[in-house]
Amino acid sequence: MKLSLTPRHRWTLIATLSASVALASLILTPLLALDPCHLCIVQRTLFLLLALAATAAVFTTPQRLGELLLGGVIIILSATGSAVAAYQSWLQWQPPDTVSCVSSELSLIEQTVEWLGERLPTLFLATGFCEDRELVIFGLSLANLAAILFILILALTLRTLERHRSSPRTV
Repeated sequence: MKLSLTPRHRWTLIATLSASVALASLILTPLLALDPCHLCIVQRTLFLLLALAATAAVFTTPQRLGELLLGGVIIILSATGSAVAAYQSWLQWQPPDTVSCVSSELSLIEQTVEWLGERLPTLFLATGFCEDRELVIFGLSLANLAAILFILILALTLRTLERHRSSPRTV
C-alpha cells in the first residue's frame, strides 16, 4: 500500500515541522542556557516564516496561482535556510580559533538581527558565536540538523509543486 499525501497534508506537515523547530529553539535556549548566534537567529526566523507561508498554502486552492506563489516563497526560504545552516556548519567544522563569524563591522544580516533583538529579545537576541557547537545530538550540531530539515522541506515543497507541471492547466 502506497502512502500518498495530498498537497494540503504536505503544507500542513511543513508548517507543523517549521513551527515545532522554531518553538523548540525558543524553549531549549533558556532551558539549556544556550547562546544563539546571529546565524542561529536567522535560521529561527526562516523557520517562523516557513511556518507562516506553509500555513497560508494550506488554505489555498490546489493548482491555483496562490499555491504556486507560496510554494515559490517556501522554496526561497528553505534554500536560504539550507545555505545559512550549511555555512554555519562549515564554520563549526573548522579547527578551533581559526575562523569566526564576528568581524569589526556588522554585516547587513548581523545589523538586522541586532535591530530585531533590541525590539524583541526573546525571539531575536544573539548572544553566541556561530562557530560554537553548544549542543550536539547524535554527533550533529543544531546547525547540521537545521540544514537537514531545510533540505527536507525544500525537497517536499518541490515534490508538492511538481504535480503542477504534469497536471493539465485549468482556467
